[in-house]
Amino acid sequence: MPMDTHPSKDIVESLGVELRGKLIVLCITGSVAAVQSPEIARLLMRHGGEVVTVFSEAAHEIIHPYLMEWATGNPVITMLTGKIEHVALAGEHAEKADLILVAPATTNTISKIAMGIDDTPVTSTVTTAFGSGIPIVIVPAMHASMYKHPIVRENIQKLEKLGVEFIGPRMEEGKAKIATPKEVLKTVLTKLARPADLAGKHVLVTAGPTLEYIDPVRIVTSKSSGRMGVELANAAYERGADVTLVYGHGKIPPPEKVRLIQVETTQEMYDAVTNELKKSNYDILIAAAAVADWTPQTRQKEKVPTADTKTFSVTFQPTPKIVDAVKNLQKSIFLVLFKAEHGVTDDELITRAYNRLVSAKGDLIVANDVGRPGVGFGTATNELFLIDKKKKVIHISKTTKTEAAHKLLDVMLKLLQKK
Repeated sequence: MPMDTHPSKDIVESLGVELRGKLIVLCITGSVAAVQSPEIARLLMRHGGEVVTVFSEAAHEIIHPYLMEWATGNPVITMLTGKIEHVALAGEHAEKADLILVAPATTNTISKIAMGIDDTPVTSTVTTAFGSGIPIVIVPAMHASMYKHPIVRENIQKLEKLGVEFIGPRMEEGKAKIATPKEVLKTVLTKLARPADLAGKHVLVTAGPTLEYIDPVRIVTSKSSGRMGVELANAAYERGADVTLVYGHGKIPPPEKVRLIQVETTQEMYDAVTNELKKSNYDILIAAAAVADWTPQTRQKEKVPTADTKTFSVTFQPTPKIVDAVKNLQKSIFLVLFKAEHGVTDDELITRAYNRLVSAKGDLIVANDVGRPGVGFGTATNELFLIDKKKKVIHISKTTKTEAAHKLLDVMLKLLQKK
């Protein structure tokens, strides 16, 4: 059972507290993908989870139990004894686990679970979890031909009907590879950490920078990576929303489970957003994109030569203001704006943001100073000032963009309830 103190637990909650107080049983089977299990365990711990590992006999042949004891700071269960470890972890009692995570899961183990066969510590733990109503997540890893076996597919479908959730696999190089640790984390957070307080809501998010072309190869853009908007789209999805993401030229991969509309220019983003608002009813629009404010008046049809050109002038004109069109198309939509500044005081930042909120008839505006270290463009962290229509200010101190996204949604939901 979990140990209270161990040097390896120094990493707990280093990335967040979403899994604080949650006990996750990580079951490991005899797949070479078990080499990923320590990283999965430690990522869950970094978000506050307590992780206890259970081995099948075959798992010993891939990694040593000492590795997982180091990774989790807890003893590893390698066999069932008089302590009835499977019941202690997954039985019907107050201290039972919050989640059973089988990662990796082989064809053999999946089929045994589906047939109710208990001949390893892993299968016995999973069977016990079924009986006590603990959520079960399985992360397959095997050769593609094994994954395609009709009986294996039938067993997976059988388990899905019983409420088991499967993550992946990733089909690469003729193999059904284990999902990435981040994909596993997202599923675990969805099941254990995030309230479904956006269930039934339709959310439109804009994210990433837009590009404005000088000629076919040269552009004007910003340093935005798109991370904040992507995190917001993912956070809204995790909390039950139906999410559409209008995404510019960002560097961060968009969430796989949201509807994606890819664009490049500001005009394309404007058209995508206005078209969505004309054809579908949305409850919320979060305008997190770093939209280019200016575009060349004339786009050169060919690459401007440099060999014989000493100077080259470009005349810019304003791009269409996306947020100014929103309330004209859907008056009741809850509009969240973003306002980035550089090198200003907090008072200036808040005043400028509030004025923009008023002019766009928005409901909430998010302001940050991207000139500050670790804030805004290209960083994994952010510091935000949230200003509502009554000019009430809520400060989100510097934290990960994942956490900032959820804190922003918390504030937004409170305003929505009042509205």
